[in-house]
Amino acid sequence: MSTTSQVITCKAAICWGLGLPVTVEEIQVDPPKATEVRVKVLCASICHTDITSLQGFPHMSFPLALGHEGVGVVESVGDEVTTLKEGDVVIPTYIGECETCENCVSGKTNLCLTHPVRLNGLLPDNTSRMSVRGQRLYHVLSCATWSEYFVSDVNYTVKVDPAIDPAHASFISCGFSTGFGAVWKEAKVESGSSVAVLGLGAVGLGAISGAKIMGASKIIGIDKNEKKREKGEAFGMTQFINPGDSAKSVSELVKEVTGGMGVDYSFECTGIPPLLAQSLEATKMGTGKTIVVGIPAEPIVSLGVSPLLVGRTMKGSVFGGLKVRSDMAIVANKCLKKEFPLEELSTHVVPLEDISKGFEMLKDPNCVKVVIKISH
Repeated sequence: MSTTSQVITCKAAICWGLGLPVTVEEIQVDPPKATEVRVKVLCASICHTDITSLQGFPHMSFPLALGHEGVGVVESVGDEVTTLKEGDVVIPTYIGECETCENCVSGKTNLCLTHPVRLNGLLPDNTSRMSVRGQRLYHVLSCATWSEYFVSDVNYTVKVDPAIDPAHASFISCGFSTGFGAVWKEAKVESGSSVAVLGLGAVGLGAISGAKIMGASKIIGIDKNEKKREKGEAFGMTQFINPGDSAKSVSELVKEVTGGMGVDYSFECTGIPPLLAQSLEATKMGTGKTIVVGIPAEPIVSLGVSPLLVGRTMKGSVFGGLKVRSDMAIVANKCLKKEFPLEELSTHVVPLEDISKGFEMLKDPNCVKVVIKISH
């Protein structure tokens, strides 16, 4: 039996269909099943993926309970859960790590075969613990954090130190960690390397931070928003390029500041289709490596083959290559020890009831992350 067997009625941000507004409504959250936990949310944050979810990514199932970044306290556990207990502070993840499947033991990928990325908006048993007006609610990924409570399979939940700043914990549950991991685990950037990061949102700033910690000697941040210069410098950027100041392409501008050679590594964090090609061409011929981090706004992107034929490589990345059990404890510890200036990300705050205002805040040039306060 789960610790608490009652259905909870609470508030959550809901979208009923493509093109429809986000509303805050009363929903019902069922108790957790055997391998699940029910979490009382402390705070959440807005990630670019949340915007794309309103446009039908990664699925078209509605009504949709929104949000995937957040932090909370375990309210109840299923009777087979042994790794978490009531009162534990946790962050949700959208990928698991069984440590025994072919992929987990390979050391080559974080894409667990036992606990894969959930792309149908449901829990691993293909059901949901959330409902609204008698209808089943879908999640964006493994759970829904823009809610006072959510239920997640325990394999998609990570325990963190209760002393961690709630907003910072929310940031590392997806965006920032994705960029940081792309540099640390996916590219394995070497000390002394040159790095270019396209897009200085939370993901890009995570990549900048990762490059600094890995010892990169030249860290180039690229963004059309001049206000991101100061943010990039706070995380370790050594040079800033504003493509809006020049008629030249991004790759040309990068080569200008690297002696015509390009960089060792580039990280495309915007999802803007033409920048995929530019990020590849900004790297060194023969050895350059591009990590695709941002979710492309279009499913099919045009990419010339010539940059690849001369030895450059391009690799995709999910959650920055981070493994939930093996790596997230390290990221959370660095967060706790304030090795990342995560306070620089927290630019705007909005209560859950005013979530629609959060989308407007994202348009502010000074905005990096919007923190969603959850009151109980």
